[in-house]
Amino acid sequence: MRIECPAFADGSPMDPRFAFGAIDPGQHVRLSDNRNPEVRWSEVPANAQSLVLLCVDPDVPSRGDDVNQEGREVPEDLPRVDFFHWVLVDISPARDGIAEAAASDGIIARGKTAGVCEFGLQGINDYTGWFAEDPEMSGNYGGYDGPCPPWNDRLVHHYHFSLYALDRTSLGLKGAFTGAEARQAMEGHVLAEARWVGSYTLNESL
Repeated sequence: MRIECPAFADGSPMDPRFAFGAIDPGQHVRLSDNRNPEVRWSEVPANAQSLVLLCVDPDVPSRGDDVNQEGREVPEDLPRVDFFHWVLVDISPARDGIAEAAASDGIIARGKTAGVCEFGLQGINDYTGWFAEDPEMSGNYGGYDGPCPPWNDRLVHHYHFSLYALDRTSLGLKGAFTGAEARQAMEGHVLAEARWVGSYTLNESL
């Protein structure tokens, strides 16, 4: 099975149009276009019953003490955790991709709706938790929302677009389900997987 994001080479930097935040020399960060990249796939196993698409950043700081703080840096050697940017399950195996901006085109305060969509079933991404205490932005963030790593992080972040072929037509998930719940539901049902990785940073010195 194969997956690709044609707009950037595997392992290469992503264009800011695919990000939630972009570099702003005056104030570190500005809001960006937040468009999902085009994703294509092929060679899906003939016995696949459904597909799952996840976009995960495994380079998120495990502690927020230094995040986006003037005069401080997030050290490279700080332990890192996963941050889900896109959780899409129950995709028909007949589908072979998602067009650019078809799942996200701009930033929507309080998030996009999770649930059934033209591609399958969308869960919530981890901006849901990130903005939970922000009265202007809090809500359930369904579908894709792009990169916005700390502007003072010494580590370039990597965004793993992973496709999984499953032996089930549905994971049986409902409501505002998370990436972690999707992963758990997939256990023991994966027939094949493929991955494409983009990188992104808001640190002007990197």
